[in-house]
Amino acid sequence: MINYKHLHYFWMVAKEKSIVKASAQLHLTPQTISGQLSCLEEAMGVALFERIGRHLELTDAGRLVLSYADEIFSLGSELQNAVRHRPKKSSLAFKVGIDNVVPKSIAYRLLEPALQIPEPVHFYCRENDLDALLTDLLLHKLDLVISDSPISPDLDFRGSCDPLGESGLTIFAAAALAERLQGEFPSCLDNAPLLLPASNTGIRTHLQRWFDKWRIHPAIVGEFEDSALMKEFAQAGVGVIAAPTAISAEIERKHELIAIGAVEEAVIRYYAISVQRKTAHPAVTAIAEKAGEWLFKQIA
Repeated sequence: MINYKHLHYFWMVAKEKSIVKASAQLHLTPQTISGQLSCLEEAMGVALFERIGRHLELTDAGRLVLSYADEIFSLGSELQNAVRHRPKKSSLAFKVGIDNVVPKSIAYRLLEPALQIPEPVHFYCRENDLDALLTDLLLHKLDLVISDSPISPDLDFRGSCDPLGESGLTIFAAAALAERLQGEFPSCLDNAPLLLPASNTGIRTHLQRWFDKWRIHPAIVGEFEDSALMKEFAQAGVGVIAAPTAISAEIERKHELIAIGAVEEAVIRYYAISVQRKTAHPAVTAIAEKAGEWLFKQIA
């Protein structure tokens, strides 16, 4: 077993290349340092220094030991800093999964109430398709999943699926593309280039019903699992998109898109999906109580 006090004395001597200088740094006598170095060399069975003139030089074995000592004492310094600067209060881990099709801004605003609870919260956010997120939820790898689709009644899911709020649906396009659309809304969307979210999403389901009602047949030019990427394509003028009315102002400002019409009767709902437990996670409770207030106000 290595005596780490002896190793530290060796490390200091190797850095200073002098027992006298090292002893001054350690506030010990040179005789004490020399004795401790001898004990370390004896324990390792090799010479660590050789004297050249008035200076000590490391042997090959000494250089090897020094490389390990550098790592050991560097880690020790990191440990000390980590303990010294650790948070005074332990944070509450909150693992949340967000369905790919849920807009980032809506996801943040739905999660924001968790930041207001008394305990400091440490977020672990993951994006994926709903099936993958539900699997992780059932394995207790997640505390909550946010989606724009409820749990299918055909799925044997033992948990809760609570509505958080709802929003209308609006069609957006880049200005140049909007100018090229012929006729009044919504007939101007017939044969218009369309960007869609992935299948089995709330937005896509509402759009398909609405297009069927108006006998509109747009040209689908792209399908996306990531709502943010879909907006980037729309900003470039590749196609029109449908997005929640609740974030219209943000979409127009951030992505330079303009609203060209509302999808009548379409209501996009957002759900908090969790596994039923005896004690609810306080962040989940805060979200369920507060998140809907923002969305419902947008369509009032």
